[in-house]
Amino acid sequence: MEKTKKTRIESDLLGEREIPAGKLYGVQTLRGIENFPISNFHLSEYPRFIEGLAYTKWGAAIANYQQELLSKEQYEAIVATCKEIIEGKHHDQFPVDMIQGGAGTTTNMNANEVIANRALELMGYEAGDHKHLSPNDHVNCSQSTNDAYPTAIHLGIYASHLKLLPYIQKLIEALEKKGTEFKDVVKMGRTQLQDAVPMTLGQTFNGFASILKEELPHLQYAAEQFLTINMGATAIGTGICSEPNYAQLVTKAIGEITGWHITLTEDLVGATSDTSQMIGYSSALRRLAVKLNKIANDIRLLSSGPRTGLNEINIPARQPGSSIMPGKVNPVIPEVMSQVCYKVMGNDLTVTLAGDAAQMELNAMEPVMAQCCFESIDLLANGIDTFRIRCIEGIEANKEVCQGYVRNSIGIVTALNPIIGYKNSTKIAKEAMSTGKGVYELVLEHGILSKEDLDTILSAENMIKPVNLHHIKPLK
Repeated sequence: MEKTKKTRIESDLLGEREIPAGKLYGVQTLRGIENFPISNFHLSEYPRFIEGLAYTKWGAAIANYQQELLSKEQYEAIVATCKEIIEGKHHDQFPVDMIQGGAGTTTNMNANEVIANRALELMGYEAGDHKHLSPNDHVNCSQSTNDAYPTAIHLGIYASHLKLLPYIQKLIEALEKKGTEFKDVVKMGRTQLQDAVPMTLGQTFNGFASILKEELPHLQYAAEQFLTINMGATAIGTGICSEPNYAQLVTKAIGEITGWHITLTEDLVGATSDTSQMIGYSSALRRLAVKLNKIANDIRLLSSGPRTGLNEINIPARQPGSSIMPGKVNPVIPEVMSQVCYKVMGNDLTVTLAGDAAQMELNAMEPVMAQCCFESIDLLANGIDTFRIRCIEGIEANKEVCQGYVRNSIGIVTALNPIIGYKNSTKIAKEAMSTGKGVYELVLEHGILSKEDLDTILSAENMIKPVNLHHIKPLK
């Protein structure tokens, strides 16, 4: 009885190699696995990128079939395989490291080989029988890594962007909900970590929501740049090895497949070495991260204590905070949100430096740029959702603590400036600091204002918004 084959033979420029039976990838993928054992970031862990590769190869197959470069059987098998990949199948057959030399050739060939070998199976042939359908001659027909790979990145990042937006929107809504819940909780504002003037806790949370909301159009604008692609550029932008009108046909096909408004870049030569879309989007993610980190840090400060910190809010207790200090609970969720933000900021620096490495007609550093962009999106989506569910939604206000700080603050003297003048207000503030007396007490003691007028000026509703109190006059 004949033993089941455990390997098959495939060959390339460098010679023959044995490929494990049951694997859809081929010889160039195997070399990539061996050559780039660099990180724990493998293509199989980035499903949107794999989908981008499938959309790219599907669009190319349509254009090549329209130009009679593929038989109907080859075309249908390639398209069927791409559809399977987009449905989530065969992703385990993309084992290459995201960080690789060769400007993405290993990733492009990984896709070509998987699609070719699965298509062969659908056609009734064995994987590796490339005389019927070849990774290079058919799946990669009219393409180079230098247009197919960046196009797949563009499509994958744009798809990831669409997945990220709802996470940001839900966090904004959660913060706005807290803004409404805390609209009547008066607290002291702080500048440079020193007492400033009164506000409401609701204004604090609405402020958090608003600065995140401002980032949505910036992110969207940056993401939409990915909808311009350079398919048809082939090796350096001249379109060598492609038919006339191929670039227009493949761009139209990808747009119809994805349902997105895909356009062809105006200058294929310039676009082939240009990675500004990734630079721009990574920068937009960094902007978002900076604001998220500010919010996380403020939440930590507002919840600090509970006995010797600000303690103006309580955040949900998620785990014991110390292996030695009983009763200690740490703000672990804001802490992890900050760490996500730092990673995104670091990734953005990598993207910027790699983007600066373009030389002549190509940027060979695109793989690390892509990895950083995909990773940053995933980290932000997970971090934002965790921050919302396990922290923001469970925050409670310590109203008495907030009110106590307002009553005891010297900062409320600022509200008296328009009535008694800056010089008199400064005297009151100085005396309050030196004597320990309150501003309210000193103003009455010196007979500067009547109690009725003072109560009006220092009422919560008059200290948290613009108000006209010029009808009130000092007694002296």
